[in-house]
Amino acid sequence: MKIISKKNLRINFFLIISVAMFFTNSIKAQNELDVVRNKWLKYSDSSNSLYHHLTDGAYKLLDLRVEKISKLTTAYDWQKRQSQIRQTMYNLLGPFPEKTPLNAKITGRLEKDGYKVENVIYESLPGFYVTASLFIPNNAKYPAPAILFCSGHSSEAYRKMSYQLPLLNLVKRGFIVLAIDPIGQGERLQYFDPNKGKSAIGSSTKEHSYSSVQVALIGQSIAKYFIWDGIRGIDYLVSRKEVDPSRIGVHGLSGGGTQTAYISAFDERVAASAPACYITSYRRLMESVGVQDGEQNFYHGILYGIDHADFIELRVPKPTLIMATTKDFFNIQGARETFDEVKRAYEVFGKPDNLEMTEDDFEHGYTKKNREAMYAFFQKHLMLPGSHEEEEVEYLTEEELQKTSTGQLSTSLGVETLFRLNCREAEKYTSILQEARKDLGRNLRETLISAKQLSGYREPSFSDMPVFTGRVQKDGYTIEKYFIKGEGDYVIPYLLLIPANANTKAVIYLHPEGKQGIIKEENELKWLMKNGFTVLAPDLLETGELGGGYLKGDAYIDNTSYNMYYTAMLIGRSIVGIQAADVVKLSHLLKQKERIDSVFGIAREGMSPVLLHATAFDTVISRIALLKPYSSYRSFVINRFYDPRFVYSLVPGALTAYDLPDLVASLAPKELIIVGMTNANGQTNTEDIEADMEIIKSVYRYKNAKDRLEVLPEDFIATPSILFRGWAKEIF
Repeated sequence: MKIISKKNLRINFFLIISVAMFFTNSIKAQNELDVVRNKWLKYSDSSNSLYHHLTDGAYKLLDLRVEKISKLTTAYDWQKRQSQIRQTMYNLLGPFPEKTPLNAKITGRLEKDGYKVENVIYESLPGFYVTASLFIPNNAKYPAPAILFCSGHSSEAYRKMSYQLPLLNLVKRGFIVLAIDPIGQGERLQYFDPNKGKSAIGSSTKEHSYSSVQVALIGQSIAKYFIWDGIRGIDYLVSRKEVDPSRIGVHGLSGGGTQTAYISAFDERVAASAPACYITSYRRLMESVGVQDGEQNFYHGILYGIDHADFIELRVPKPTLIMATTKDFFNIQGARETFDEVKRAYEVFGKPDNLEMTEDDFEHGYTKKNREAMYAFFQKHLMLPGSHEEEEVEYLTEEELQKTSTGQLSTSLGVETLFRLNCREAEKYTSILQEARKDLGRNLRETLISAKQLSGYREPSFSDMPVFTGRVQKDGYTIEKYFIKGEGDYVIPYLLLIPANANTKAVIYLHPEGKQGIIKEENELKWLMKNGFTVLAPDLLETGELGGGYLKGDAYIDNTSYNMYYTAMLIGRSIVGIQAADVVKLSHLLKQKERIDSVFGIAREGMSPVLLHATAFDTVISRIALLKPYSSYRSFVINRFYDPRFVYSLVPGALTAYDLPDLVASLAPKELIIVGMTNANGQTNTEDIEADMEIIKSVYRYKNAKDRLEVLPEDFIATPSILFRGWAKEIF
């Protein structure tokens, strides 16, 4: 046994005490600058402010939808809505491509007890492969009914035993089943790291979500690719002589339930559909766990009146079975309410028995009762009578169901990826933008109009008065603590740092960590105070006291809730647009203060787009400095990897009309400092950065203001006396 000397014990004791004192002092310093946290009961839920603000907006839109649905009383009314919603969904997804040859290849065959398996690879798009397995029962009476089987979120996809059980039971009943690997699952990982043998991004929900924001930047929905894979899977099924094309069904659970609902809504060949553990309603989903991962959220879906019920209502009067469990996070009350709404449509069409619902007391997943209800449903509506009692099955191994030589398409066939498909799609929009920039004046005007619309920016109210909550004296300056009403029913906490010898200039400083992060930037803060600048340091939504809320979701990547981003996107808003409006409000508040005649702005990293939008939309902020900003939204679609911390600063659909360099250019001839510009992945000195910078420089040259644009390397951040030397001249 190792003996510790008394001397070492004393050293360890004092070390522990020192560390404890350090953290105690740090927490005390942080608490000292809190404005509402643990101080105002009314705002005790401030960390969830953005969640409440976005969902309140969603509920209003969903209420409008309910009102419209209540007025549908005839078959004609419902048919008219079906036509409208179908076109709306096509618009929100983005255009489906033309059908190209499937080039299906059977890579292996298995003979099993009572059925055979053909492992298949087909191309849903040229070079974009789908790995699948076709299960053909020996006892089938050809042509036989067929089921497209969609897997939920699992890296194994349909190889998972809980999926094989219902799949093989369908086969035992005489159904031909085509089971496909969804994007980001099975042998189709989009971010497969061969060195680690797994995804570089993480779970399947993260694979779907990471790509989804790149797709959303061009105003499209990643769901389009999932749906298209399924539609082409049905194309493969009906190409087989063993399959009766008039008796096609689709089934899946969880993420597979999502795919089932989508594919069944878009492909009229689907005679019977059974989505499991997915159908609920957006209201109940938001009220409980929040919206889910990337493919489950259409671009601007709720804004244009889409709810879960619509995916079934598009099928009316075709047979549909809703499979639900009472303890599922896809809320059972929402499932029941959706069933009740859709039932009305089936009744109007005179087919009330074509809508069924089965539920059981269980968590998120299958139960024997629900599986057997599903077998009976397909047997009834695809005209294959027989027993629906579930049988035991012999499970297949992953090796038996492997289609590729390596277990992954990316390392076996060197295939097309979702990133590259979207990159080419984005090129169409960036080319249009490049052409628009030739007419400079018109482009800058249209940039501002488009940016306001797409970001969901709303003009702030300037009538609200701030609430003063305390003062802290520091060496050479004073910190005053305030909050003021934000865009919705939340408040914006902020600090006002007032130097002893204040001049007439003020700075609004935006930091990814909020006001506490600004306090940490000691060099800059010291220089600003010494030179007499009054500084407003806010906690914008999702920063500081307004961050760290409960909504993390199933797509929580690098401390960023993509689910929060989706909530904003669904209702036609963006987090950056809301934050920008609050910044405009705060800048006006500064300008109204006695002795302040000019307001400048500083933003770091992911907060730079917030400051850019605010400065472009309003005239109060007269000059800005961007510290380590990323160069453009285009950078996110042309780089396979990006920094997830920047997701809140993205505007869904932006690249259909503008990009950040256009927004920056609209500021000319305002003085602008850019320091340490990066691309979307934090890299410097890349070609895409140079191209983006040239857009900005060309406009400043055109407006004879090139001397008002300073582009500096990152090193200058450490020397504020040089970095802000132009600002210093303003005070003398």
